Amino acid sequence: MAFDFKKEYKEFYLPKAKPELVTVPPMNYIAVRGKGDPNEENGAYKQAIGLLYGVAYTIKMSKKGDHRIEGYFDFVVPPLEGFWQQEGTATIDYVHKENFEWVSVIRLPDFVTKADFDWAVREATIKKKQDFSAVEFLTIEEGLCVQCMHTGPYDNEPETVAAMDAFLAENGYATDITDTRWHHEIYLSDVRKTAPEKLKTVIRHPIKKL
Repeated sequence: MAFDFKKEYKEFYLPKAKPELVTVPPMNYIAVRGKGDPNEENGAYKQAIGLLYGVAYTIKMSKKGDHRIEGYFDFVVPPLEGFWQQEGTATIDYVHKENFEWVSVIRLPDFVTKADFDWAVREATIKKKQDFSAVEFLTIEEGLCVQCMHTGPYDNEPETVAAMDAFLAENGYATDITDTRWHHEIYLSDVRKTAPEKLKTVIRHPIKKL
């Protein structure tokens, strides 16, 4: 049975539909940075997703090739995630998506070293005949956060964020979105196959104690 991060780490991937506190340890990711509207057809965001999965599946399928990764175990490729911000504001303006700055990521299993990652980028470049130079190995430690499961269209996320903010105010915390701590989303549904009203997205915000 392939290791499934969603099932093994439910505290990070399957929160309840009401706000809760969580402390997120350092995690390693495949990452691509960019700017602009994620809905743009053939835009930078959609191209970034292709790069991420290209490297993720190269690592997963390394078991069938000559490259052996020490400590390798079979795993389900973790869900796509995104860190989002807009310059000049600590909130997210869902109307002006063209102002987004984002880091699109997929979590790496802990056994993947920087050297293994570099091999996967080279291998994907050769096999797919595509430029993977935008992909980077990134470690993020989110620390203390509030999170909640959002069900529904992405444009309805402000309702869930409002509930998270109310929860923080009641418990003596405040959102702490900065230049280095961003609005975070984890996408549990395939947007190509799921009705908008059924999309499940983990929303996570960094926080601080008042």
